[in-house]
Amino acid sequence: MSDGKVLWFTGLSGSGKTTISLKLYEELKKKNITVSILDGDVLREEFEEKLGFSREDIKKNNERISQLACKHAESHDIVLVPIISPYQEDRKNAREVIGSNFMEVFINSSLNECIKRDVKGLYKKALDGEIDNFIGIADSNPYEIPLNPEIEVTTEGKEVEESVQDILKMLF
Repeated sequence: MSDGKVLWFTGLSGSGKTTISLKLYEELKKKNITVSILDGDVLREEFEEKLGFSREDIKKNNERISQLACKHAESHDIVLVPIISPYQEDRKNAREVIGSNFMEVFINSSLNECIKRDVKGLYKKALDGEIDNFIGIADSNPYEIPLNPEIEVTTEGKEVEESVQDILKMLF
């Protein structure tokens, strides 16, 4: 059970999870709120055991990050976790591990918009068959849209600052 709130940002690759989290982090710091960021991409690279994107690896990665978020929530008011977290079951498990301070934040952007924003070139590689199991592209790895997120932010046609303000309004 954690003390601080854990904002579990979920959405497709390129939806804006990390960008919004970084800006939100800055805004929370200005308000003298103790805040931590656990970026799914960064953590995936830092863990000793490298995980891929099979269903089991995604599940294991989500479990690790849930436990880490609990630890961070013991000493922070807010923990920001931008992670694709494509499966409802994994988000439900994260909610159970973290407890009542878990807040699901759905960063909603269409697949077409995410493909347009593809700054890392991952969608192109996935569509060209160079990346297997790419979330939202591979039939074996669908993105399951959250059914009842505490916060939903649609990022298409919206500036990052607007999205951050939407989240702040829901928090305070």
